[in-house]
Amino acid sequence: MGNSTWDNTLDPFPPARGAAFNTFTTAKDVSPTPLPVIYGNELRVGSKVELEAWGEYSGTTGNTLRFGFAYGITSAGGLLSTGIELCGNALTAVGTSPAAWMWHMHYGGIVTAVGATGVIYGSGILDLGSSLTAINAGIAMPIAAASRSKTIDTTIQKALSVFAEWGTSAAGNQVIVDVFTAKITNQGKTS
Repeated sequence: MGNSTWDNTLDPFPPARGAAFNTFTTAKDVSPTPLPVIYGNELRVGSKVELEAWGEYSGTTGNTLRFGFAYGITSAGGLLSTGIELCGNALTAVGTSPAAWMWHMHYGGIVTAVGATGVIYGSGILDLGSSLTAINAGIAMPIAAASRSKTIDTTIQKALSVFAEWGTSAAGNQVIVDVFTAKITNQGKTS
């Protein structure tokens, strides 16, 4: 008889879609709140972390935008510089007058070391709307192979989040996260 394993969708769970964030150019958390957390010592060697998010963006013609996932941003709406970027795309040009165009991201990582200098190795894909009904599919994240390995502290509780960054600040440059899900796909097993 085989083993049974279980997945753990990380809580807490946001009760609604996220707020609209605009007028910023520094990478910051744009997640719905509250942020999902990984508790101290919850990860182990071989843990697989999966993150997925989608939403919409609106902006000015010719602007640039980037998205990604972060580990350990210290507060909801906080700057990426307070956490660790797990993956992100390069600033990417948006089309002509994007208005509520969709985006979708997925990331998968495996924990290869634990402790204060633990390591997660992973990558993701960004699907960025190029019109209301079309998508520029498959933008790789991160943009360099060397950036797939990240040092993370697995000994204390850390939040996971979605971040965004505009190339130019404008009131019309807006990002909304509709859904953000974080899970550990092999949390444990019974035999």
